[in-house]
Amino acid sequence: MAGPSKSLVLDPAYQKYYEINSNRYKYFRWTPRHAWLSVIYMGVIPGILTYIAYNTEGKYELRGKRKGDTICEW
Repeated sequence: MAGPSKSLVLDPAYQKYYEINSNRYKYFRWTPRHAWLSVIYMGVIPGILTYIAYNTEGKYELRGKRKGDTICEW
């Protein structure tokens, strides 16, 4: 018969990891490293990707090209 086992033993390391992960917000502290990483991930990286997107908008046309045609439009 399939079903839950009565002799199931949970791994204490997994239980500890689950508890720490579910209560992570209680132990978070802003440090200079956290602030710097937040600025990088929320400001610098999206800014760089936006700059690249605006500079290459409409420049490449990948649909309807044949062998030997260039993908650059200008």
